[in-house]
Amino acid sequence: MEIKKIYPHHETQIELLHEISKAMTQGLDLKKSMQSILDLIEKYMDMKRGTIVLYDVEKDLLSIEVAHGISPEDQRKGTYRIGEGITGQVVQTGEAEIVPAINKDPRFLNRMGIRSNEDVSFICVPIKISNRTIGALSVDIKYRTEVFFKEEVRLLNIIASQIGQIVHLHNLIEKSKERLVVENKQLRSELHHRYQLDSLIGSGKKMNDIFEMITQVAPTNTTVLIRGETGTGKDLIAHAIHYNSNRANRPFIKVNCAAFPESLLESELFGHEKGAFTGALTRKTGRFEWAHNGTLFLDEIGELPQSIQIKLLRALQFKEFERLGGKDTIKVDVRIVAATNKDLEEGLRNGSIREDFYYRINVISIFVPPLRERKSDIIQLADYFLLKYSKDNAKSINRISTPAIDLLMSYHWPGNVRELENCIERAVVMCNESTIRVNHLPPSLQMAHGGSESSISSEHTFLPVAVENLEREIIIEALKLHKGHQGNAASYIGITERMMGYKIQKYSIEPKIYSASVQKYTKTD
Repeated sequence: MEIKKIYPHHETQIELLHEISKAMTQGLDLKKSMQSILDLIEKYMDMKRGTIVLYDVEKDLLSIEVAHGISPEDQRKGTYRIGEGITGQVVQTGEAEIVPAINKDPRFLNRMGIRSNEDVSFICVPIKISNRTIGALSVDIKYRTEVFFKEEVRLLNIIASQIGQIVHLHNLIEKSKERLVVENKQLRSELHHRYQLDSLIGSGKKMNDIFEMITQVAPTNTTVLIRGETGTGKDLIAHAIHYNSNRANRPFIKVNCAAFPESLLESELFGHEKGAFTGALTRKTGRFEWAHNGTLFLDEIGELPQSIQIKLLRALQFKEFERLGGKDTIKVDVRIVAATNKDLEEGLRNGSIREDFYYRINVISIFVPPLRERKSDIIQLADYFLLKYSKDNAKSINRISTPAIDLLMSYHWPGNVRELENCIERAVVMCNESTIRVNHLPPSLQMAHGGSESSISSEHTFLPVAVENLEREIIIEALKLHKGHQGNAASYIGITERMMGYKIQKYSIEPKIYSASVQKYTKTD
């Protein structure tokens, strides 16, 4: 049934407001929502023209945001300063204005030149957010004698309040978007800085070889396989490869292949279509699509079942795949970095790893040595974690005692760097002084050394042994302070370089392990 354009009765008002509420929730496009509101007002009321004017803080102007019955060219003419004309006065005072006949009111500017000889009435109501006027809603209604428009003003005030709500919501969304963009840029910058090569800790030959390999492969699109025991830091190297490549500003997506059952892993990697399996209520995009133009890090790739290896092989070879249950071929540009702690060659022999998949994934291999094979890095790593967790726990712990260092150096570290990090974090939590001592370290380390703390601690020993322990600790602290330089360390503690050499030999100290200053690594936190 067609609705007549007379002033809406109560039921029609409710219907109009209901339709406006629906228009507000149909999308996040502010202009479209406001345009829909004006169209609805025209449909339910005897409106000839309508405008929504908003205040632009930067320009200090009121301008038409959307209009009904006014050409785009005329809309551009409709700009006002606060207090200027009827619209400007409404925004300035926050009070509605009614002009029964616009051709008889000198306040009416007719800036657009479209109402010169018309018999129309003009109603303008403020649009507010929390009692702050941010614009105005105005309508042209056919002139009628002896009409005061009281009910029209009441209805338009309600509509203006709804407009204020959607403007407020839009502003909140835009601010959130801006904040997210800024936070995203900051996060990317922090990640890029954190995974620069000089933020990876290690000074031995094996680690230097890894740094050189990262420098070589990072700028390329070649698939990289990172191999090593659990806890050696394979994920850090994967990050370093990505953030030192030309894809650094693109996504870095990680998938732990051992974390998903076979039935879900395919969907996680490639996505699925609605109805592909029981519970697939909507389409889902997979990690390959998320990583488009970026890097996909496949951790624990040695755990992949053969059925997934076949599908992954095609994605690696041709950079295309289909979603689970789909027919459309999706093309992506993804750089693959994989990691495993498994013996893939053994997998080839027992048939758990396909030969074609093995050779496709194993283009460039980086082997990360276990911590027990890079003893010279233990002190650097321990000092780095000490600084990190001291800061995190608001403690002023600045050194590790020599007996504690001896214990760290003699331990075999089956959990590698991750175990060392946990060990230092625990020590920081347990320590209530400025120095990490043996008793602050986990009992597992003390027991591994022989079950007796007295064998490595300077506590409860005879005086000659205590003196030797103290002398050894002073020499090590001097070498650490002077980055392993024996001459400077000797001068610092007041002995000759010849005497320093004698003491180093007597106490089996290796100055080279103190040659790299850990201080440069603290900037990554």
